Amino acid sequence: MIDLRSDTVTRPTQAMREAMARAEVGDDVFDEDPTTHALEEELTRITGKEAALFISSGTMGNQLAIALHTRPGDEVIVGEGAHPVWYESGAAPVLSGVQFATAGHGGLFDADEMEEQIKPDAYYAPRTSLVCVENTHNRSGGKIWPQAQVIALGERVKARGFAYHLDGARLWNASIASGREVRDLCRPFDTVTVCLSKGLGAPVGSVLAGTKDHILRARRLRKMWGGGMRQTGILAAAGLHALAHHRARLAEDHERARRFAQRVTDSGKATAAPPETNIVNVDVPASAEEVVQQLRDDGVLVNATGPKRLRVVFHLDVSADQVDKAAEALVKVLGAGSPAPQTT
Repeated sequence: MIDLRSDTVTRPTQAMREAMARAEVGDDVFDEDPTTHALEEELTRITGKEAALFISSGTMGNQLAIALHTRPGDEVIVGEGAHPVWYESGAAPVLSGVQFATAGHGGLFDADEMEEQIKPDAYYAPRTSLVCVENTHNRSGGKIWPQAQVIALGERVKARGFAYHLDGARLWNASIASGREVRDLCRPFDTVTVCLSKGLGAPVGSVLAGTKDHILRARRLRKMWGGGMRQTGILAAAGLHALAHHRARLAEDHERARRFAQRVTDSGKATAAPPETNIVNVDVPASAEEVVQQLRDDGVLVNATGPKRLRVVFHLDVSADQVDKAAEALVKVLGAGSPAPQTT
């Protein structure tokens, strides 16, 4: 099978498994795991924040940030298709008692579009307290936020007295593709979540970074929500190995995504916008769910993200040869004579 459903499906390399086996461990609930400490210190350095906390998932990171920056009844401004709205099981209303307002189109938004979503300062309206940016943006096809836009938006956010959170699940991809250091991409934000299990190839884990006070409070919430783990050094060792060995190679995933998109578009059977990173949105002229099933029968796994849209993700476990095989399989499934959908 060629698995292109997500960059979370990777399996640990042999070298990563060996690093995990050698990891020095302790009880992280007692804050005594040395390898976890090393990972948190490394992420503090990379993100430029004061402190960091190893957590089980990007969802937990986003939810911790929302809880840190809001109170029940507040509203959080996000972009269209934001991960906390689409893929976190409705956690924010349940855990923090907040609701969302969507700004802009296609996942990105500017300061004026943010302002349009701010409710009146009145007792009957929700209080805006947090603005979240997702970089890269998942549902839009791995789009990178222009840093000038991030900075300008952040200045307006701060002027309004709101908190600013970065869902950086695939920030590594944004950094490699843009040529900007991760700490520069993180600088405007109060808190940042980064994933080790997307793109970098670690089996489990994310990290939340922010001020020392943020992380102290997040540690308590993590325990409250059942996220305290014990000998996490085995997992942290995988993250450290991924950071050291798998970041630069993300450029290969981006190139393979571009090659796949070009081959599919050149076939005339479907349309794929040129990807900025490792995610390709493919618009097909048939039922996306039916195409997914037919591709599965041909040994290729992808996801449907709309009635006629496929999401194809490239990662550590996809070879150059498999890129061409997957593109050929999709063209074959769509068949001769099927016109590509028109985009505007």
